[in-house]
Amino acid sequence: MNPATGETIARVSQGAEADVSAAVKAARTAQAKWAALPGHERAKHLYALARHVQQHARFLAVLETIDNGKPIRESRDIDIPLVARHFYHHAGWAEILADEFPGAGPQGVCGQVIPWNFPLLMLAWKVAPALAAGNTVVLKPAEYTPLTALAFAEIAREAGLPKGVLNIVTGDGTTGAALTGHPGIDKVAFTGSTAVGRVIRRQIAGSGKALTLELGGKSPFIVFADADLDAAVEGVVESIWFNQGQVCSAGSRILVAEAVSARFTDLLKRRMARLRVGDPMDKSTDIGAIVHPVQLARITDLVEKGRAEGVAIHQGEAPAGCFYPPTLVTGVEPASILATEEIFGPVVTLTPFRAPEDAVALANNTRYGLAASIWSENINLALDVAGRVRAGVVWINSANLFDAGAGFGGMRESGFGREGGREGMSAYLKLAVPKAKKPEEAPAALDASPAETLPASAIDRTAKLYIGGKQARPDSGYSYRVEGPKGTVGLAPLGSRKDIRNAVEAAHGAKGWGAQTGHNRAQVLYYLAENLSARVAEFEDRLRSFGQTASAAKTEVETALRRIFWYAAQADKFDGAVHSTKSAHVTLAMHEPLGVVGLVCPTALPLLGLVSLALPAVAMGNRVVVVPSQTHPLAATDLYQVFQTSDLPGGVINIVTGEREVLTKTLAEHDDVDGLWYFGTGDGAKAVETASAGNLKQTWCEEGAARNWLSAEGQGRNFLTRATQVKNIWVPYGE
Repeated sequence: MNPATGETIARVSQGAEADVSAAVKAARTAQAKWAALPGHERAKHLYALARHVQQHARFLAVLETIDNGKPIRESRDIDIPLVARHFYHHAGWAEILADEFPGAGPQGVCGQVIPWNFPLLMLAWKVAPALAAGNTVVLKPAEYTPLTALAFAEIAREAGLPKGVLNIVTGDGTTGAALTGHPGIDKVAFTGSTAVGRVIRRQIAGSGKALTLELGGKSPFIVFADADLDAAVEGVVESIWFNQGQVCSAGSRILVAEAVSARFTDLLKRRMARLRVGDPMDKSTDIGAIVHPVQLARITDLVEKGRAEGVAIHQGEAPAGCFYPPTLVTGVEPASILATEEIFGPVVTLTPFRAPEDAVALANNTRYGLAASIWSENINLALDVAGRVRAGVVWINSANLFDAGAGFGGMRESGFGREGGREGMSAYLKLAVPKAKKPEEAPAALDASPAETLPASAIDRTAKLYIGGKQARPDSGYSYRVEGPKGTVGLAPLGSRKDIRNAVEAAHGAKGWGAQTGHNRAQVLYYLAENLSARVAEFEDRLRSFGQTASAAKTEVETALRRIFWYAAQADKFDGAVHSTKSAHVTLAMHEPLGVVGLVCPTALPLLGLVSLALPAVAMGNRVVVVPSQTHPLAATDLYQVFQTSDLPGGVINIVTGEREVLTKTLAEHDDVDGLWYFGTGDGAKAVETASAGNLKQTWCEEGAARNWLSAEGQGRNFLTRATQVKNIWVPYGE
């Protein structure tokens, strides 16, 4: 349906499970041959796609506008040129793939589900890197806007793309669910609502499929008192009234300094009154049609609910039909439905603030974290706030800038993974994943009954939990036996749900760790390694008490020691990048810590397993809650004395011992945990990924017995990548 006129313009097939299976089979058949092509050959195909898109640019722009309702100016001048740009850019990645990503290979068959707000551009964002990496694709376009995807399929055939490399299956949400849940899919990429993202996370939990999610947003648009107010007003137009506000990164929450709030509001109202709403095919139209009556009804309903809360609503004009006027809402409380819910329409709220700290607090007062726009003539202030706003993309004195050379994606409930740039390319590649010869078994049940005898030993002591830099008794009041080959070797505290909550709270209290320089973190980690080296014999004795040979114990301690030094060295060297993007801009790709990360260690190698997971995480500025080996946790509890003498701030590393799956469940369900690494059983991994859908925390799950922690598999840049997320900051640069 053409949303601007209500006329039916085409009928499209409703794809069934059989259609999805046929497409996946075709993609699987073509994948090996496509991946085996030299990068240069794949690059030529992508260059051809880019050129053919340009040849059909006028047709694609008109078709997009008729199908979607967006103004022809936007389709013609923004969407279609960016589509071509993505195929040109990723042709370059295909050409140099072996040099830039040594050892990496394609994921396999990718299932991609795209939204209706940028139908062809979202296709390009996903298809171009997938094909460049050697994957094949089955893509489902949005049910409201499938026409340019079908047209692109014809263009791909015209350009000579081999059969089966790209497959398009149209349909509604049931078709998408059949695709994402299909056992023949190796990677799922989804752009859409957070609610559907949660469904997909749960649907594929435990399947081993790679997943990237680009979800909803409620992005702040921050205007400081020294900003160029006229430019900022134009930024609002580009941010929330671009594409009828149907943009996940739209700056739908204006936060303006109190000192200029009245003037800014007046300027914005005057500019809003001059916006032209109407026929999308008219080149003078600023705001076109809402994509579908269902979406129009949602926008109208949310605004009316806001009106019932007592806000002031200022609106422009809009013709009858599937149109909605540009809308400014003032007098909005931070908890208002219009300030918290993603409206996905041309509706923006305005809230004054006094100090920069207030602006940051209001900006982060959302469950989303996709984008932010900051306006100030003080570049120090703008960059300072950019570093403190929790968003995957930040624009300085600009808004809604996109380029294939820079990653795009969010934090928190805006999803994870990036599209575009180096980080977007890496999302369609994988390194060899170790396989377990024998899957790890669930640890035996814990025994909290009194031990008959405990050995007299120089290293025996009453173990406690380690929370907030202090030894803590477990909330349960119980300890459990830790067994060796000759019986009980000690007692470990039986941690509980409340202990995990306390540890997470302590980790949040240590947020200053991530703000330190990499050099300062490195010094602490070097000091930790020095203090551990002074107690090598003690830790070797502890490992021997668990039944290890003297040689094995020595090797594990030595490897752990070297690993600490290696990650200390990386603390100030795992840098981001500077992307060359649009003219007069430079884009800083900054590595930032995830925040609070739960680490569930493998059963074997109780010292090295903890060190191998905790050190890369804390080296990158994260704070961690560690669940050590359930079977032999005393090597972990011995470590807290090393931590206490190494200037490690309290709360950076917290240790909770006990029943692994019980503690893991609490971490997975906790909404204040930002990431969770789990090395255990297959069933445990499925439970982790299912429970983590609540706040869409980033997860890393592996069979605990798969990785050889004593080898190079036990460390590397992959661990550092897992411990960080990329924030892309667009900064004005040059003329």
